[in-house]
Amino acid sequence: MADKQAPKKIVLAYSGGLDTSVILPWLKERYPGVKLVAFAAELGQGDELKGIADKAYKSGADEVVVADLRQEFAEKYCLPMLRAHAVYEQDYLLGTSIARPLIAAKQVEVAAQTGADAVGHGATGKGNDQVRFELTYMALNPALQIIAPWKDPSFELRDRESAIEYAEKHNVPIPVSKTKIYSQDRNLWHISHEGAEIEHPDQEPNWHKCLTITTPPDKAPNESEVVEVSFEAGNPVAVNGRKLVAHDLIAELNKIGGKHGVGIALLVENRLVGMKSRGVYETPGGTILYEAHKALEQITIERDTLHYKQQVALKYAELVYNGQWFHPLREGLQAFIDHTNATATGTVKVRLFKGRAQAIAATSPHTLYDPQLASFSMEGYDVTAARGFIDLFGLPMKVAAQAKKW
Repeated sequence: MADKQAPKKIVLAYSGGLDTSVILPWLKERYPGVKLVAFAAELGQGDELKGIADKAYKSGADEVVVADLRQEFAEKYCLPMLRAHAVYEQDYLLGTSIARPLIAAKQVEVAAQTGADAVGHGATGKGNDQVRFELTYMALNPALQIIAPWKDPSFELRDRESAIEYAEKHNVPIPVSKTKIYSQDRNLWHISHEGAEIEHPDQEPNWHKCLTITTPPDKAPNESEVVEVSFEAGNPVAVNGRKLVAHDLIAELNKIGGKHGVGIALLVENRLVGMKSRGVYETPGGTILYEAHKALEQITIERDTLHYKQQVALKYAELVYNGQWFHPLREGLQAFIDHTNATATGTVKVRLFKGRAQAIAATSPHTLYDPQLASFSMEGYDVTAARGFIDLFGLPMKVAAQAKKW
């Protein structure tokens, strides 16, 4: 029986993957008479959207909206995060985390355009994505009803195996099978892998099966390659002297970095909902950009400001991971971050070799690096001032040491 406040029209975040594929026909059964709008976002996931409109209609959608969001994703989400230099738990470059708020924000827009009274997603009740979607819905239009089938008591599909069986029963084509059951999420910034042996910390992932855009480092070229990235105010604008728009620039670096096995991360992370999870992440282009951006900040941002910005980056990463992109705190931190990056203009050379990206040279018209001051030469530097400075700087430690003897 339908709910008393059953939605009349739902905009579902639709990827064409297993979860959202089975959700379309299930929603038709759950809410008789409901109209379904399948919303698919082109975020640079390669061929995954090929034929997606036809697939959505065959699975039960009444309308399909496919939006190319690559430029917006790169310029308004990935690059602000890059300027923040945000990394979650030291390893994760937040590829899935940063994409969800954009998808959800566009769902809210499509809901307004199509007269829908609800938005929905296929995230499970154990993951982080449910939070990222729903916080965005709440921030941008709290009047919309939120439909989350995996948290509906009547949703009988409790694991991926049962979802596969349901899809087969309803003749819904899916890109996985019971023998290859990795859960993957891909966009312009990265691709993630979970499931199968990856879920067992005592096992090494089957790299040759799960890696998609990155060469295993042991199979990477035996000769290194140097890539040059140019920045303006913290934003990458050119690769090897060739100007590129942001999404094309990231795609180009993905190719270059992927060839050299750069950007593979394997970690056990702490999910927002409480448990730990293990995943493999491929972020070749993003890894090169982070390495280059770090080198540029080192020469263009004053010491105290840089140190404080590094602390801010930890909180910023946590906000992104937790789905709080539209939180006032994230927006406030962004203003500080962008102020610090106003002088982050210049060019950085990064050497790529068998999984490693290392910045080897950086130049900037705003550099704070003074070779004369940094050298062993004492010219222009009053060495006598150092004695008094050390005496005063170390005075609290001296007093504490003396007190221990009394």
